[in-house]
Amino acid sequence: MGRVTERRKVIRIRDGAVSTRPDTLVAEEPLEIRLNGKPLAITMRTPGDDFALAAGFLVSEGVLAEQSDLQNIVYCAGATADGSNTYNVVDVKTAPDVVIPDITLERNVYTTSSCGLCGKASLDAVRTTARWAIDDTHGGDAPPVRLEPDLLASLPDRLRAAQRVFDRTGGLHAAALFSEDGELLDVREDVGRHNAVDKLVGRALQSGSLPLSRAVLLVSGRASFELAQKAVMAGIPMLAAVSAPSSLAVDLAAETGLTLVGFLRGASMNVYAGEHRIALRAAAGQG
Repeated sequence: MGRVTERRKVIRIRDGAVSTRPDTLVAEEPLEIRLNGKPLAITMRTPGDDFALAAGFLVSEGVLAEQSDLQNIVYCAGATADGSNTYNVVDVKTAPDVVIPDITLERNVYTTSSCGLCGKASLDAVRTTARWAIDDTHGGDAPPVRLEPDLLASLPDRLRAAQRVFDRTGGLHAAALFSEDGELLDVREDVGRHNAVDKLVGRALQSGSLPLSRAVLLVSGRASFELAQKAVMAGIPMLAAVSAPSSLAVDLAAETGLTLVGFLRGASMNVYAGEHRIALRAAAGQG
């Protein structure tokens, strides 16, 4: 199986001095996702948590929603002409009663580490109907998720402290799930930010934890429409990013009730939608 990091020779120039040394790089390899034996998607990813990545991808596509929807995931033997297993092809087998949406059967998807899903026919193609409305009250049995700005501001440092591979390579994105009390629930790294989120969601599906109705999703970098969609499809009520959101991400958040926070840096942040989950009055009083 591919390794998370690889070593390459690099010529280093520092203050005019030239030297040669090995450098640690994050690995990037293609992963083909097959659905019930049929090719569906290819993503460039960092090897590791491949089964969770595939499962999370299919949650965002509206194929899987519950642990029982998934029969099994296997690496495909004989993935190359000589019959060897590259560990770069996985086949997801769904339970017999799972209805496969047409969107997964009518296209082959190529995803990249930078932008996620590409080449979709229209915006409507990615507005997949979510299995759950964003409901952080459990039908009225619990108070809504509500975070103090100070707690939210502390999460990026906790995410950064948990990025083990980033410390060695400097070349990975990360995504993390936190509880409403700021507890780190899970963190994944990948060369693609969308892959890191899929790995989180896939692990939640495998453990029977969907919907993640009281979790906070934090991503390194920007918040694209695709990441907002993945949060909505997993039932996550709050998405925070250390950089900017896109206009479509803001539109989707406003439409679905998702709380969207961007430019989460230090004590500063912008709340673009769903401000009812942020204790804004307390923040104003402190100022």
